[in-house]
Amino acid sequence: MADSFSILLMDKKCGVTSFESLYPVKRENRGKKVGHAGTLDKFASGLMVVLVGGATKLTPLFSSFDKEYIASIHFGAETDTLDPEGSVIATAPLPSEESLKSVLPGFLGRQMQTPPVYSAIHVDGKRAYKEARKGNDIEMPEREINIESLELLSFDGENAVIRTSVSKGTYIRSLARDIALRAGSRGYLTELRRLRVGPWSLSDSSLSSLELLKKTGIVSDVSLRLSEKKLVDNGTIRRSAILSDSNPDLPFSILYFDDSPYGVGEKRDGRFSVLSRL
Repeated sequence: MADSFSILLMDKKCGVTSFESLYPVKRENRGKKVGHAGTLDKFASGLMVVLVGGATKLTPLFSSFDKEYIASIHFGAETDTLDPEGSVIATAPLPSEESLKSVLPGFLGRQMQTPPVYSAIHVDGKRAYKEARKGNDIEMPEREINIESLELLSFDGENAVIRTSVSKGTYIRSLARDIALRAGSRGYLTELRRLRVGPWSLSDSSLSSLELLKKTGIVSDVSLRLSEKKLVDNGTIRRSAILSDSNPDLPFSILYFDDSPYGVGEKRDGRFSVLSRL
């Protein structure tokens, strides 16, 4: 029998790691796989997409969604971790509001970004943050990112609050560092809150897994012939079992028997398979 399928939207709190935030879900789902569609730093808060059972098979897809944040940047100093938990490694004059506003448009669109040294990225087969803690010099490889929107919400002369929507792989800590440098200063994040992952926001937390899946726009509705249910239970979907498909071009589907949701299907090379039971 295929694994169960659950998508949960969690509001991660500040001061706990993403891994620690998953403990309650893991306790409630003993024996099932539990994963996520992107971590948040310990000091950060906001939306974490938690995946249980068969939903973990879609982790690569959900992890590729764009994300939206509100972030607070402190200017005049830079820490080694680019967040409030690090040590100050450089100082500089505060930027003017005019200079800050003038540099923001230049960050929109596709560009190369250097991730923080204190990150879980592998460099030469080793976690960058572990090498950094040992005092080893690390050359972080640049990666292509896309910043879809960037808005200055407030600036008091020392701290700025921005709202931004970014592609997968974008580090907001690096963005804060780079904004400060381009404005002639230094800076690091003091607060970070994730508002959205792809089509999902925390206001969707009451929706069912099926409703959340439909919001992605990647699934069609596929009705199956009831006489084929035993074969489908064993993971086989023959072409003769398909009564209708609302959108054959979409890569995944919600499978139905007599209008009752049965599971999630995948379409590949013209063939259907059962990805997970609902």
